[in-house]
Amino acid sequence: MMLDRDLTIVWANREYLKVTMRRLDDIVGRNLFEAYPSEGESYRQLRASFDRVLETGRPDEIAHIRYDIPDERGSFDTHYWSATHTPLLNEAGGVELILQHTVDITEVEELRRMREAMGVLQRARAVEERYADANKELLQLRALLEQAPGFVAVLGTSDHRFVMANAAYRHLVGGRDLIGKTVGEALPEMIAQGYIDTLDRVYTSGEPYFGAREEVKIQHDPDEGLQTLFLEFIFQPIFSDSGEVQGIFIQGHDATEEVHAEDHQRLLINELNHRVKNTLAIVQGLAQQSFRTVECQPSMDTFSARLAALASAHNLLTERHWESADIGTIVRRALAATVGTDEDRVSCAGPKLAIDPQAAVALAMVVHELSTNAIKYGALSQEGGKVEIEWSAAIVDEGTDVTFLCRESGGPPVEQPQSKGFGSRLIKRGFGVTNGSAKLEYLPEGFECRIEAVL
Repeated sequence: MMLDRDLTIVWANREYLKVTMRRLDDIVGRNLFEAYPSEGESYRQLRASFDRVLETGRPDEIAHIRYDIPDERGSFDTHYWSATHTPLLNEAGGVELILQHTVDITEVEELRRMREAMGVLQRARAVEERYADANKELLQLRALLEQAPGFVAVLGTSDHRFVMANAAYRHLVGGRDLIGKTVGEALPEMIAQGYIDTLDRVYTSGEPYFGAREEVKIQHDPDEGLQTLFLEFIFQPIFSDSGEVQGIFIQGHDATEEVHAEDHQRLLINELNHRVKNTLAIVQGLAQQSFRTVECQPSMDTFSARLAALASAHNLLTERHWESADIGTIVRRALAATVGTDEDRVSCAGPKLAIDPQAAVALAMVVHELSTNAIKYGALSQEGGKVEIEWSAAIVDEGTDVTFLCRESGGPPVEQPQSKGFGSRLIKRGFGVTNGSAKLEYLPEGFECRIEAVL
């Protein structure tokens, strides 16, 4: 028999009409389930096979199905069938027609004498092989989850009953007996911590819950008190084919050691920053004491400002755990500490770019010197003057080629200094690396500083 995509009968051969005791004119143009009414398991079995063909574009077999046929008396005869559904594809690769080949297997002895019997057995074997393959895949999946380094568990039903828990999960909870028990029964310490309520919300809302290094107290050893752990985990709802939540998948890992290591690292970095600040304060105090009898207050102010810029750079790196710092953040902090109310006369533009601590400290000192010079002698020393700061980056074989540009405009006439002081030498150091270069130009339209380095 031939069907279209809507399961409307298009054609049937003589043998099909004979075995179903129908005429072609009676069934062509009618839906299959209208021409041959059915309900219950036989309807679901046949419908599911057609749906698989339409969805995958591949043949599907039904080894054994009961489908009763109306007889001449108006009653129904019991028949059992074996069927193959083969898609016929159009040029676009979509299913256009479905060829149904059926064999009446009601009389087993008669089928044994028929040539088609071999096809029936092959179809049955195909079904059995598919079942065996699916069972093998299930066992492989269970073995994989059992050996997973992270903890995994599956909860079924609305009361959150354990269906599965891998070795890592069982180790996490002290090897307790879990399968078949609810979370409240197996892990009573979770009730007071609110995790049963959280599971309820996930089950009813269908929204996952993410625990980010969440503090969880677990009875790992029955002879000891609750153990505090920090866990990264997710409660992921499991949906049925109809879209209803039918369970919760739990997956995560123990991040306790990571949290403790970061806390220890943070403590060390804060201690380091505290000692650096104390050292800077001592240096500033020594300088003030050493030169209190000398008339050099402007120099002392410059020296103190440089120490403050250095301390600000250290504070920024401490916030970043001395890993790296963003150029934009470095520049804006250094400007805020120097230009104050004139900050709106300085523009900054460039991509987000993290640089290492050494380059970050060097850049902070450079920006401090540039902005201080602009206030004293350059564009910010008079109304209308502006400073533009830009930076860019390009990937090269050795790393990242970073270019930093500071350009002044609208200031007083520019004159090249007769001598170079400490500030100029500090700027010349650029990012504080050996492969960098710094160019200072005293142009008629304004001072310009260009620093380049591969970081």
